[in-house]
Amino acid sequence: MEPESQSPVKHLTAGKLEDKQSEPDHRKLRIDKVGVRGLRFPIQLRDKAHSVQNTIATIGMYVDLPKEFKGTHMSRFLEVLNAHGNLIHVENIPDILRAMQRKLKAKTAHIELEFPYFLEKRAPASGLVGLMDYTARFTATASGNEMDFVLTVIANVTTVCPCSKAISRHGAHNQRSTVTLQIRSTKSVWIEDAISIIEDSASGELFSLLKREDEKFVTERAYENPVFVEDLVRNIALRLNAHPDVTWYKVEAENFESIHNHNAYACIEKG
Repeated sequence: MEPESQSPVKHLTAGKLEDKQSEPDHRKLRIDKVGVRGLRFPIQLRDKAHSVQNTIATIGMYVDLPKEFKGTHMSRFLEVLNAHGNLIHVENIPDILRAMQRKLKAKTAHIELEFPYFLEKRAPASGLVGLMDYTARFTATASGNEMDFVLTVIANVTTVCPCSKAISRHGAHNQRSTVTLQIRSTKSVWIEDAISIIEDSASGELFSLLKREDEKFVTERAYENPVFVEDLVRNIALRLNAHPDVTWYKVEAENFESIHNHNAYACIEKG
């Protein structure tokens, strides 16, 4: 009887597997950021009203790659992430970055977490409570022993055009506007407080649940407080300038115009 031929799988795993990523690269070009993105993972973060909030983040993890190496080890990013259990606590972000630096032998490590954030909002006239969702993002970088953290909050608001109100006999055109606020600070800034800064700077805020008496209230309040897109970013900037913990900010606003086939945009950056 002829001996059985050796299984291809056994043949491949019998010896040492090649490590192509660790091979030298002849092009001698360093890469600023290489890694994985589009990961979805449960996270837990502090909630001003309810102590903690659980949500799902879309995550990107990156390191720098020296010019001597051909590639990075992508699986190690997932190893670092899963080493913290099946739920990431946001307070662990510095630990995750340090672990990335060690495991991937990198000088610089980056992590981005973007997630929906939910707040209960009470309608202004009826008092009915609805759940509003916002988008928040944490962007953190460890470079050597230095740590950098940026909070981003994206919120929609209502704006009423002051020019339209001034020249129109009846009504004024209004639109939904998206504000993207990025902050660096010496102390943690609550996501809820960043949302309030944005909403208090607009003609009006949005709600998930409105009855007729609420619609009357919010539309009349917005009409009485018209703002251009320029007013919106300036109003936010004034509030941030007065904040004792904010060291840098970038605020962008985009009006999805209701009577034009284009959008209006404004941006202020300071710090």
